[in-house]
Amino acid sequence: MVADFDTGIPPHLVNSNFAMSSKPAKPKQPMPPLNVWGPAVALAWFVPGGGHFLLKRYGRAGLLLAAVLLMFLFGLMMQGELLKPQSGDLLTILMYYGGFLCNVLTGLPYMIATWFGYAQPDVAGAVHDYGTKFLVTAGLLNVLAMVDAYEIAIGKKS
Repeated sequence: MVADFDTGIPPHLVNSNFAMSSKPAKPKQPMPPLNVWGPAVALAWFVPGGGHFLLKRYGRAGLLLAAVLLMFLFGLMMQGELLKPQSGDLLTILMYYGGFLCNVLTGLPYMIATWFGYAQPDVAGAVHDYGTKFLVTAGLLNVLAMVDAYEIAIGKKS
């Protein structure tokens, strides 16, 4: 087989679907207005599962509320640290700022814990470390819930 010297593509692939797509590219869809998805996403941040409740997805709302809340409560019971931004080397800055952001993204459970004065210092031990990871992961799970509420609100997902 001799390759086409202009393109470098073997001749048997030149006219096939492997070389070029025959479908035209989809035009980019404009972003839906804020009033369509904003309340659902804001409520999903503030109350885990709240965005799904607003969108009348009660089963999913209950599961998300239970998952995020239980993960956060388990983290508190293991005396995990609610991370606060710290300065230092690059890794310390990324870890503590990222952890703080994840804690804040938990929403109301984080606010209630800080209002009641929960401030566990960083303690050596595996259980405390797992507790910190549970607290951070609760925030990340809530982010996934917010993305899901956004996609349901704009009609991309049912």
